[in-house]
Amino acid sequence: MAQARPIIVIKKKSGHGGHHGGAWKVAYADFVTAMMALFIVLWLLNSSKQVQEAVGGYFRDPTGTAKKVGTNMAGAAESFAITKDNMPKLKEQLQKAMKQLSDFDKLKNQIEMTVTSEGLRIELMETASGTFFDSGSATPSGDGRELLSLLAVELGQLPNKVSIEGHTDAKPYSGKVSYSNWELSSDRANAARRLMQTKGLGAAQVSQVRGYADQRLRIPANPLEPSNRRISLIVQYLAKNDDDAPPDPPQATTPAEAPPAVPAEHK
Repeated sequence: MAQARPIIVIKKKSGHGGHHGGAWKVAYADFVTAMMALFIVLWLLNSSKQVQEAVGGYFRDPTGTAKKVGTNMAGAAESFAITKDNMPKLKEQLQKAMKQLSDFDKLKNQIEMTVTSEGLRIELMETASGTFFDSGSATPSGDGRELLSLLAVELGQLPNKVSIEGHTDAKPYSGKVSYSNWELSSDRANAARRLMQTKGLGAAQVSQVRGYADQRLRIPANPLEPSNRRISLIVQYLAKNDDDAPPDPPQATTPAEAPPAVPAEHK
């Protein structure tokens, strides 16, 4: 009698084919990761040096146990403190950042930065037709909003105090009764403050807002020169010691009595 052959049971596993598996998900995740890394690199290339140093400091010491930029207990901003010695460096960085403005070539002659005993003074000067503020208005123009927003982002990364001044030329304001160059200069300075504080300037950074009307002309020999109308931002340096302490800012001049409105040509 022939020996019985063993019964072989073949079990087939059912499931999705290779094209329905999860291999594509791994490839997609790699692609997204690579794109994110690319975007971070592009962002860093266009960021200020302080931001680059802060990001680099974090990756060098993410636990914050070393005294490196961006990781020490004092915070990154403390490492960026602008003193009397490195104020020119801040000027160079702001000049570089301003080149990103859409109309930089048109505006560059209306922006002046000077290192003074108070700190870095940034003057935004008007032209005859108005540049950063519409003529006779305390509302920033499109160019004024763009520049003030950019400065707010840059200065908001610093621990330094900032004071804001408004100035006019000597031509009497016309258009409103009981409204003069005193009100216009103060309103423009406050409009700049409000805008900058919504764009990155810290609330505690603003030390003073001053309106000087025409009492501090940029060009005293020509009191009607349009560039006398300007907004001044003063980035006050941080003192390293008592000898470096900046001088007290001048007291804001307030009019004993607003000059009467005199009908005149529109400013």
